[in-house]
Amino acid sequence: MSEAEYPDDEQRSDDGGSGEPAAPSEVGQPAFGDGEPDAEPAAEAAPGPAPELDVEIELDAGEPELEEIELAPRQRPEIPGADLVPDIVTEGEEFMDAEARAAAEAEAEAVAAREQEEPEDEPRPIADAAIDLAAGARYTATGKRKTAVARVILKPGTGTYSINGKQLESYFPRETLQRVIRQPLETVGYESRMDVVARMHGGGVSAQAGALRHGISRALIVADPHLRGELKRRGFLTRDPRVKERKKAGLKKARKRPQFSKR
Repeated sequence: MSEAEYPDDEQRSDDGGSGEPAAPSEVGQPAFGDGEPDAEPAAEAAPGPAPELDVEIELDAGEPELEEIELAPRQRPEIPGADLVPDIVTEGEEFMDAEARAAAEAEAEAVAAREQEEPEDEPRPIADAAIDLAAGARYTATGKRKTAVARVILKPGTGTYSINGKQLESYFPRETLQRVIRQPLETVGYESRMDVVARMHGGGVSAQAGALRHGISRALIVADPHLRGELKRRGFLTRDPRVKERKKAGLKKARKRPQFSKR
């Protein structure tokens, strides 16, 4: 082999063939033992309290100051269109001219004024009622409602009611029932010119009031047959057919079933 492949001892020692690392001075770096020591080992050699950094001051100085804003209380928004007046045009008024529309508005105003003068709650008396009020006149009829039966006698008087020997206010203390009973005579305009004598049995308070009104209405038909159409139109001559439904076998009441149990 040639000498290039096997260098001599001097070359081996220089190249590190002996196993020792090359000198750092040849590479261009200072040796560990020579030169100035590093800064980090010096800091470790002299232990002491670390300097506190005023980070908060730097951050506060950099950020802008926030102003406190007072929020107004929340208000409920108004309903949109609440102040608008609806302009409703009926199907008949859609093709009307100005004159016809003005006439319709005038008629509506007249009807409204008439309603204000005469409230709807008060029944309007029938003008063509002609009942004979002779001294011995008696008009009898029978009225029914549920299981209540009322045998009524109408006779000339001052408008008093005698029900099973008691006054109307004592037998029917409820004002609603008193109003129901007075409706037929007030409709024909004879509420202060005729007396009512009735014998009643069966049913409850409400059923007896309905039966008494039915009996008074039928007695008025006996007194004047021409009143039939008007009383029929107002529903005084129609017998109320509503009654309690009978109990069914296997059920607790008419339709109520026992509670279902799967097990």
